[in-house]
Amino acid sequence: MADKFHDEIINLRGDVVHMARFGRDMLNDSMTALQLQDLEMAMEVKSRKTTLQEQHDSLEDRIFTMIALYQPVARDLRTLVCSLMIVQASERIGRYGKDIANATRHLADTESTGNFISIPHMSELVVGMIDDAIIAYEHEDLTNIEGMSKRDDVVDSLRTSIFRECLTYMMEDPRTITRCTHYVMISRFLERSGDHACKMAEKIHYMVTGERIEIK
Repeated sequence: MADKFHDEIINLRGDVVHMARFGRDMLNDSMTALQLQDLEMAMEVKSRKTTLQEQHDSLEDRIFTMIALYQPVARDLRTLVCSLMIVQASERIGRYGKDIANATRHLADTESTGNFISIPHMSELVVGMIDDAIIAYEHEDLTNIEGMSKRDDVVDSLRTSIFRECLTYMMEDPRTITRCTHYVMISRFLERSGDHACKMAEKIHYMVTGERIEIK
């Protein structure tokens, strides 16, 4: 029974990593579509939402079943709880990718304001945070999530900077209001994705060490 359970955990974790990267790719690809103003790519990202939800529901059911069937404790229980949290966070990250792809539809064929301001740089930082959280979970190596709090602070600062810059553009030229409003929302989606990466890092740290930390 123990061998079967641990085999299932190994398989589960592989599928969780796959879903986490699926959600990460939705976010990353939506940003590529935004910068290229590629409507076809944006709609393709949006179409992945169904697969994302199916993966979320399937993995969530598997985790609940494993907890009920095997009644794990200690490290095994922490692993399942961490996996559940990563599944939920990945679903949210993928949905933010869908939201950015949807915004691209409204921004296509219009001149970018301030060369997308700092949004591409913010996106690179956030995707890097998500990638490092996934690697830490996959390999049970906390090295990649060290300094996550400082990285999150940079993302938060960029969001504030983007908001202020957009406000300046909108006051100077009312024709930029619609575009800059979308930019503000996109920066919010990215910030929230970074927050999810931090929550993933917290749970991974707890999974590996049994000690709770707060990244803020």
